[in-house]
Amino acid sequence: MTTSVLCYGLGPVGLGIARLAAQRAGIQIVAALDSDPAKTGHDLGDLLGGPPADIIVTDDAEAALATEPDIALHSTKSTLAQVLPELESLARAGIRVVSTCPELAYPWATQPQTAVQLDRLARAHGVTVLGTGINPGYAMDTLPLILSAPCAIVRAVQVVRIADVSRRHDLLPQHVGVGLTPDDFTARVKEGGMRHIGLHESLYMLAGSLGWQLEHVEYHIEPIIAQQTVVTPQVQLQSGFVAGVRQVITGRIYSREVLRLDLQLYVGATEPRDEVKIDGNPPIHMRIEGGIQSDIATAAIVVNAVPTVMRAAPGLATMVDVGVVHWRG
Repeated sequence: MTTSVLCYGLGPVGLGIARLAAQRAGIQIVAALDSDPAKTGHDLGDLLGGPPADIIVTDDAEAALATEPDIALHSTKSTLAQVLPELESLARAGIRVVSTCPELAYPWATQPQTAVQLDRLARAHGVTVLGTGINPGYAMDTLPLILSAPCAIVRAVQVVRIADVSRRHDLLPQHVGVGLTPDDFTARVKEGGMRHIGLHESLYMLAGSLGWQLEHVEYHIEPIIAQQTVVTPQVQLQSGFVAGVRQVITGRIYSREVLRLDLQLYVGATEPRDEVKIDGNPPIHMRIEGGIQSDIATAAIVVNAVPTVMRAAPGLATMVDVGVVHWRG
C-alpha cells in the first residue's frame, strides 16, 4: 500500500526528509510546500539534487492540501505558537502530521491548553498529529524509556548528549550562540533567544511516562567557550568566543533528583556521545560513541514514523503513544 505525502517545509531539515521520503518504497510525494521564493516554482527533484520529481514546489497551502495527501511531513518553525495555524489547517483537511517542531514533542506539561485544543481538533477530524525528531523525540526521552523496559524498578535516569555542531548544515550553530562573545550570549539568553528548544519537553515526557510527578524542576544554561581557534568548512571560530551551549535540566521528587538531562552542543566537542544511565534493578548503562548524527537521524525518524502514524489512534500523540517507530526494509 502506498502512502501519499506532502512535504511541508523545505529548509535543510525538510529537504533531508523529502530526500529520504523520495527514496522510500511505499511512499509517494504528491506535493511540496514552502514559502521561500528561491524554492517555489522549482521542481522538487532539482532541489534534492536528483532527477525531476514532477512536483513543483508551491507556496499556496490551499493548493498543496487539495492534493489530499495521507500525511504531511512538516518541518517549518521551532515553537508551537508559530506552527499551530499550519497544524490546525492540516488537521481540518483530514491530513495526518509528523512534525519536527520541538515543542510539539510533548506540549502537555509546558503548553497544556494548546495541547488540549490541538488534541480535540485532531480527534474531531480523525487524524494523528505527532511531534518527533532526534532531540526531542528520541535521544533524550524515547531511548531512555525503551532502555527502562527490563528494569523491575527505576530510581533515577541520567541522560547526556554531547554533539559537535561544526558539521551541521542547518541553522543549529547560530541557534546555540557559536561566534558570539560571552556577554552577547548572556544578553541573548535574557532575551529568550538562545537555547536549543526541546529539553523541557523531553524531561516531562520522561517523567509522565515513568509515572513521576515532579515537585521541583531546575534549568541552567551557560556558554561553552572555545579554548583554541577552530576552522571547519562550516565554521571559523576564534579562541575566547562562544563555541556553543550547555543546558542542564533536572527534576526532583521529595528533594531527591530523579531526572537529569545534560545537553552540550558546541564546535569541536570532545567525546561526543549519547549516554543513558538508569539507576534501577538491574542498572542500565548505554553509551553511543560519537553520538547519533542529527541530520540523518531526524529525517530518518520522521520518515520511519509514517507507517506507525498511519495506524495510530487519532489525536495529539507522543512517541510513547504511537508505538515503536523503527526502520523497515
